[in-house]
Amino acid sequence: MLKLMMCVKRHPRLTREEFDRYWRNNHASLVSKHATMAIENLNDLRAFQRVAQEKNFTRAAAQLGMSRSGLSHAITALEERLGIRLLMRTTRSVALTEAGLLLYNTLAPMLSELDSELDALRSLSDKPAGTVRITAHDHAIASAIWPRLQALLKQFPDIQAELNVDYGLTDIVTQQFDAGVRVGSVVDKDMIAVRIGPDFKMAVVGAPEYLQGKTRPNMPGDLITHTCINLRLPTLGELYAWDFEQEGKSLTVRVAGQTVFNNTYLMLQGALDGLGFAYIPLDLAQPHIDSGRLIPVLEAWWPLFPGYHLYYASRRQVAPALSLVINALRYPS
Repeated sequence: MLKLMMCVKRHPRLTREEFDRYWRNNHASLVSKHATMAIENLNDLRAFQRVAQEKNFTRAAAQLGMSRSGLSHAITALEERLGIRLLMRTTRSVALTEAGLLLYNTLAPMLSELDSELDALRSLSDKPAGTVRITAHDHAIASAIWPRLQALLKQFPDIQAELNVDYGLTDIVTQQFDAGVRVGSVVDKDMIAVRIGPDFKMAVVGAPEYLQGKTRPNMPGDLITHTCINLRLPTLGELYAWDFEQEGKSLTVRVAGQTVFNNTYLMLQGALDGLGFAYIPLDLAQPHIDSGRLIPVLEAWWPLFPGYHLYYASRRQVAPALSLVINALRYPS
């Protein structure tokens, strides 16, 4: 359009017929160029949003399916177009400037709304398609999501699933996830929770190698004299305290040991390797208890946790792909 306006300025005596002919001959190229610019700009904005979320160019580039240098170039181009610095970059860290934080907070709801509208457009298609992004605990993915999701993906090849392991309480709207998973059905008022798994027990287990020559704990408090494998949660920023209950009585014990993990399956491996007691879901420990590789202790105190629930935003129209995923994961299926 700008090119057309410049032509008119250079040739003020163009007749209506000449003007119409010029428009017909150049309209396609002008629109194509404008659309390409819009797509590139949107891609750069999405690239900036992912870098702002991850605070790391390498991880963001991997998630976006592009090279680190390509991502860096895109962010630099965006900053040049805006005429302001959005990120403070060093060899070790990435931080948002004041302007970058303002842009990030502005983009989150806008891109979320855009994705919602695009999902609505996809719903007009006969074939459910698109990417469903879910953030969840690794045990939730292994026990409640993947066993049922894999069958759905085979049935609908146009649906893509992205499963992100995260032990934090993720804001799925800000982080651009379609859904998240939490223990229990308590979620924010603008969210909908759907049960995807049964209630489960947490167990305390240790290897025969570790227990050799040691006295088994009779009460949860006895664990402070033992070596235990700890879990660090990103949301709390500290070690997770072990919960116990018996006949309506609840108590919490803070344990200590040589190892700290942020992954349940590594805690299991640590217990199998004889590095101390682990506090893990019973279904994860049961096969090893049955085989004799792990020994259960304090069974009378093992707490029952509410099952995993999938949660998603209530204010967004549910896309067909997400709707299929929700129905496939719903418990009991």
